[in-house]
Order: sequence, then C-alpha cells, then structure tokens
Amino acid sequence: MAYVLVVKMTARPGEEERAEELIRRLADASSAEPGSVHYIAHRDPEDPRVFLMYEQYADESAFKEHGETEHFKTLAAGELFGLMESRERAVYETLD
Repeated sequence: MAYVLVVKMTARPGEEERAEELIRRLADASSAEPGSVHYIAHRDPEDPRVFLMYEQYADESAFKEHGETEHFKTLAAGELFGLMESRERAVYETLD
C-alpha cells in the first residue's frame, strides 16, 4: 500500500502568488525524490488563495524521508507554511 497525504492550504490575502511560486518549486523537487509516486499541486479556480496538494509515496518511510529533505525544510517549513491562513492535512493508504 502506498502512503498518501492530501493537504488543503489557504494563503493569506496577498500571498497567493508567492505561495504558488513556492508550491511549484516544492512540487518539482519533491517529484524527483526516489520514494515519490505522485506529487500533484492544484489551485482552486474559484478562490485563487486555496491550494490542494496530492502527495503519494511508496510507503510511510518515504513520506518521512520527504520531511527531512532540504527542499521541504527550506521551501515548505521555512517559507510556505508562514504564508498560510490555514492548513488541513489528511492521511490515506491506497487499496492495492
């Protein structure tokens, strides 16, 4: 079974373009990780402050390794999360 994380984030007003830039960089770097299966960023077409990340990893260990990468620490924890008004996370496992 793969390990899945779905994150919905809402940027503070005026921070949405910077958030998109960081999310694009984070998605590019995270997609290249050996344990990454899918790392897909979305933006709400009706509310441009709202972003959804669909992240799928080979297993929970690969997810934990993602959290230790320099790009996660710098782009996500170091910058992106500080731009957010809210952040909701949900964890799933695939049925295979």
